[in-house]
Amino acid sequence: MYVFSMKIAARCLIAVVMLAAASFAFAHPWKSKMITTSPLMISVADEQVLHIKNFSQEGGTDRAVVSVTFTGENGGTANVLTAIRIDLSTGGNAQNFPEIGNPPVIIAGPAQVTVAPVPGATLFISYRKESNEGGGGGGIFVFASPTPGASATPTVFPIPTPTATP
Repeated sequence: MYVFSMKIAARCLIAVVMLAAASFAFAHPWKSKMITTSPLMISVADEQVLHIKNFSQEGGTDRAVVSVTFTGENGGTANVLTAIRIDLSTGGNAQNFPEIGNPPVIIAGPAQVTVAPVPGATLFISYRKESNEGGGGGGIFVFASPTPGASATPTVFPIPTPTATP
């Protein structure tokens, strides 16, 4: 009996290690880029999404933007994110306090994403492209068992009724 349980434990350990390795192999790593003189262009295919986590700017007088051009049937161009200014000593924002942060942005393809350089500024962006099939991503495992677990049984709770006081 002891050998049998050790075999099961070894098999479970092997399965967990293989699932963890697959998670790391298929995970889409974050990329970070600095933009100073040439634009950053990111192509997002039809079944992909682009997550932008951080977009900041140091220096320069104009505000940097992330511009998206949709290449599918819903064509058009829009600015979807402005950079967070880190150094506010120059430009029209010289009297403002430093900004807190920008929310994550998710762009579904097909699209062409462009970050144009700003004269005198250093831009920093962190992003990740991943598949849009089934919610994308990796890193979350759901284990299902053919044996049902505990289920909730509906019960009637007593409802208090008001009583008249004389």
